[in-house]
Amino acid sequence: MEKKKYYIDIGSGEISQTKYQNNDSFTIHATDEEVAMLRAKLNNMDSASMQAFWRAHVPIMPYHNDKPNDHYDTGLVEVYQMLYDLGDDTIKSHIDSIGILEDNHM
Repeated sequence: MEKKKYYIDIGSGEISQTKYQNNDSFTIHATDEEVAMLRAKLNNMDSASMQAFWRAHVPIMPYHNDKPNDHYDTGLVEVYQMLYDLGDDTIKSHIDSIGILEDNHM
């Protein structure tokens, strides 16, 4: 399957084949299936973020006992792993420098 160039912005959850403004935080080359998998992971993060938002209004639940936050954190690591796998050496170097894929990152 042919790989195409995509521009990714994790903060907005954007995946685009068109570069504009600031949507190019990460640039990858991926198949349609890989992009669909990345989209699913970003959607899962968005869902977990919304659940965490509503949970944040419950003052008696501490962060470390919060499953939506755990799901968001796990999703973030999974997204960075995909970007690492699909990215070039510059992306790999950046992701290595922030240490998010290391076992002790959290």
